[in-house]
Amino acid sequence: MNLPVADEAIRVMLVDDHTLFRKGLAELLEQRGTIKVAAIAGNGDDAMRVLPEAKPDVIITDLNMPPHGGLALLRQLVAGGWNGPVLVLTVSDAEEDLAAAMQAGAKGYLLKDMEPEDVVDAVQRAVRGETVVAPAMTLKLVNLLQGGNTAASKTDTLKLLTAREREILQHLSQGLSNKAIARVLDISHDTVKLHVKHILAKLNLSSRVEAAVFAVEQKAAGQGRRAS
Repeated sequence: MNLPVADEAIRVMLVDDHTLFRKGLAELLEQRGTIKVAAIAGNGDDAMRVLPEAKPDVIITDLNMPPHGGLALLRQLVAGGWNGPVLVLTVSDAEEDLAAAMQAGAKGYLLKDMEPEDVVDAVQRAVRGETVVAPAMTLKLVNLLQGGNTAASKTDTLKLLTAREREILQHLSQGLSNKAIARVLDISHDTVKLHVKHILAKLNLSSRVEAAVFAVEQKAAGQGRRAS
């Protein structure tokens, strides 16, 4: 898929069975000026019909909607060769729903009580290739992703971080958003964003989720060394 260039709006398709919600979300997204709602669909079948003409860069879909649900749409998109990011936007904060969505091919899992600007930020990050999740779901995704212990091989890499960067990394592992970290540390939102960018570069990671997993693994490895 060709990613939109800097001066082009990101084309988004919204799929949700609640008319008022999807219309309201469309208005909120387009108010930012960086996103264009290319199509709106009330279910997965309608979404598949309008997909070729809409040519979205990102699809945002509800999880629980008739007749088949968001997981069925995800599987249809994958089977049909869609290679763009699909973000689930739902009220469910259940870990099993998160796992099912990711296994079906979602590149993000957002909650409907998120701030509109955080949804916009998630869309922009997804287009850049990141996996995005609502801050409240970060630890649950970490639990799902933890498998092999790679902490030992990256212990020396952690030394590249400044004290402030290590502090922010710890907050990332707790699922805090950039805004929440800024409030806790009494620094600006832009400063936090810059620190996160530096953390990812130094640790050779591609997303906040990977950074959170890394931090949790480091903590577990440290506890293991103290216990031995």
